[in-house]
Amino acid sequence: MVPLNLSPLLLVSLFILSAARSAFSYTCGFPYDSQKIRGVNLGGWLVLEPWITPTLFDVTGDSRIIDEYTYCQYQDKTKAAAALKVHWDTWITEQDFKDIAAAGLNHVRIPIGYWAFDVASGEPWIQGQVAYLYKAIAWAQKYNLKIIVDLHGVPGSQNGFDNSGQKMNSPTWHLNATNVQRSNAVITKIASQFKDMSGVIPAIAALNEPAGWYGTAMMNVVKQFWHDSYGNIRYPYGGDRTSNTVVIISDAFQPASYWRGFMPAPRWDGVMLDTHIYQVFDNSLVRWSEDQHIKAACSRGPGLQESGLWTVVGEWSPARTDCAKYLNGRGVGARYDGTYPGSSRVGSCAGFSGKAVTFSDSYKTFLRKFWEAQTKAYETERGWIQWCWKAEQADEWSYQAGLKNGWIPQNPTNRLYPNICN
Repeated sequence: MVPLNLSPLLLVSLFILSAARSAFSYTCGFPYDSQKIRGVNLGGWLVLEPWITPTLFDVTGDSRIIDEYTYCQYQDKTKAAAALKVHWDTWITEQDFKDIAAAGLNHVRIPIGYWAFDVASGEPWIQGQVAYLYKAIAWAQKYNLKIIVDLHGVPGSQNGFDNSGQKMNSPTWHLNATNVQRSNAVITKIASQFKDMSGVIPAIAALNEPAGWYGTAMMNVVKQFWHDSYGNIRYPYGGDRTSNTVVIISDAFQPASYWRGFMPAPRWDGVMLDTHIYQVFDNSLVRWSEDQHIKAACSRGPGLQESGLWTVVGEWSPARTDCAKYLNGRGVGARYDGTYPGSSRVGSCAGFSGKAVTFSDSYKTFLRKFWEAQTKAYETERGWIQWCWKAEQADEWSYQAGLKNGWIPQNPTNRLYPNICN
C-alpha cells in the first residue's frame, strides 16, 4: 500500500503557493467561475467499451474478448492493430467536433488509457491513441471547444470495470506501489505534453472512477494520488512556475460531504471535483417510475455544493434502464429484464434501448424531461458532461441521437419544461 503522506514535489508546490503566489498569475483556460460546463464524453473512442461499439467485439468471434486488454491479447496483433486504426479513424472525426460545437456545447471529455503512454513488458496493449488525441486538439481549436483529457484506466485497474481497459473481479491498482508509480508517471507525461495548451485543454482529470467502496485501503491511495497529481499537473515546468491547468479529481463514489475540507482554496488553486450520476446500475433504481427518476434528478442539485469545491457532473445519461447491449459487460444481461445475475424482471427491454425508431412518443417525451431535469440540477454547480456523444446500438445514451430525434434541444439552454424541478 502507498502511505498517505506528502511527496517532496508536493511540499515544494505548497511552499511556492504560500510564499510566492503573487509572482505568478493563474488564469483558467475556461471561466469555470462564471460560465457553465456543457459537454459530452467521447466514450468508446480511445478506450474501447463493448456496449458503445458492440460490433467491434462481436466480429472477433471470440467470447474471451471482453475489454480492450483482451481485444489486444486474444487476436493476431496485426489484425487487431488494423481494426483499431479503422475504429480510431472513423468513430470520431472532425465532423463530430463541428456538430458538437453547433449544438451549443463547450467541452468534450476524452477518455484515454495509461497504455497510450506506457506499455510494460508482457502487456498486450496496442498503441496509437495519442496521435488521435492531437487530432482532437486541432479540431477543438478550430471549433472553439475545450478538452478535458481524462485518464480512464491505470495499471491493475482502479475499479475492475471494462472501461478501465481491463475487467477484473477486483482492482489491484491500489495494492501495488509500482502501479501507482506508473500512473503518476503517466499523469506527469500528460501534464508536460499539454502544459502550454490550457486555452484548449483547460483541465486534466487525474483518474476516472477509482473504486472507493473498497474502503480505506483504496481511499488512502486515492487521496495521495490526488495530492501528487496536483503537483504534477499544476507544476509541470520543474520549478516554481505554475500551469493554468485545472486538476479534476473523482469523488471515487463518495458523497460530496466526504470531500469537504479536502484540497481547499486558496491553498490549493484550480481543483474541481467530478461526480458521476446514473440511475440504472441498481436493482431498485431500474424499478423506478418516470416521475421518480425525474424527481431524483432534481433533488441532486443542492448536494453538489456540499464538498466546497467546484463540482462537475462529468458523466450522466437520460437512460432509465440498463437495457443497452453489453452495458453491464459483454455477454452480461440487464437488470431491467431480469437477465443480469441476481436481478428480478421489471419488464421487457423492447422500446427502451436500441435505435430511436423503436422508441414511443411517450418515451421520447420522458427522455426530454429527464434530460432537462438533470441539466437544470447539475447547472446549480459548474455544469455537466453527458455520457456519451454516440453509441452504436443505444440511442437513449447518445447525445447525437437525442439531437436528431428531438429529446435533446439544438440549443442546450432551450427548455420545453422550464419548471420541471419546481
